[in-house]
Amino acid sequence: MLETADLPAALGRIRRVTGLPVAFGGLVAADARNMRLTDFAGTATVALHGLVVSAGHGLGGRVVTTARPGRVEDYAADPRISHEYDGPVTAEGLRAIVAVPVAMGGSVLAVLYAGTREPLAVGARALDAMGRVALRLGTEVTVRREVARRMAELETAAARQADAGAREWEEVRLAHADLRTLAAETSDLALKARLQEISDRLVCARPAAEATNPLSPRELDVLAMIAVGCGNAEAARRLGLLPETVKSYLRNAMRKLGTHGRMETVVTARRLGFLP
Repeated sequence: MLETADLPAALGRIRRVTGLPVAFGGLVAADARNMRLTDFAGTATVALHGLVVSAGHGLGGRVVTTARPGRVEDYAADPRISHEYDGPVTAEGLRAIVAVPVAMGGSVLAVLYAGTREPLAVGARALDAMGRVALRLGTEVTVRREVARRMAELETAAARQADAGAREWEEVRLAHADLRTLAAETSDLALKARLQEISDRLVCARPAAEATNPLSPRELDVLAMIAVGCGNAEAARRLGLLPETVKSYLRNAMRKLGTHGRMETVVTARRLGFLP
């Protein structure tokens, strides 16, 4: 579920955080048998463009197989890798190369490389920085997959809406809380806005009286967690907040809605159409 702009953006970040002049990458096939290099930054030739790397072969193929980062100080001379791809690598003039996997669960989705035309030992700091870029991308893909799953649940819930009972609405509420949790976890602003839009659709699916919503997005996040049974500590963990901050948002929501307890606040928010 990688999108077209994901790899170019990640390669740009890698060049900035490592200072290495060349970065490139490619997607791993669904069967994990090979990877095709598709995106490049700082290359001087087209020697690597479209290169298909088999799993277990070369530096990138080893990363696909092991799901672990790898690096070489001088690619063509390194005895730890196979050398089927020396031709295009040498044509590009690359010597030191680092490669990291973009993983989701136990699967490698892509490999990100960075390199230089000088033989040198790429330090642990650069390798760690690349790992963080890959982790961020893997997290975004995981969130998108979860959004797709929740969207499917939303469509199912909508199909049952005409005769939905308490059990069906509880499923909608759980989906609403999970979507707000995912929105709190992602740093992708476009994805965050999409998650907010989806969660708003879940709220709008419930008939309610017309009322202006005085609650902030974070106050709604906290109420959504409480509505599915989370205590303050669990709500804080899911939303990336401190427990005291959760309490503060809850107090603000009570004040705005004129309520005096957790569940009274949730019930009032549902009655007014602020929660599903």
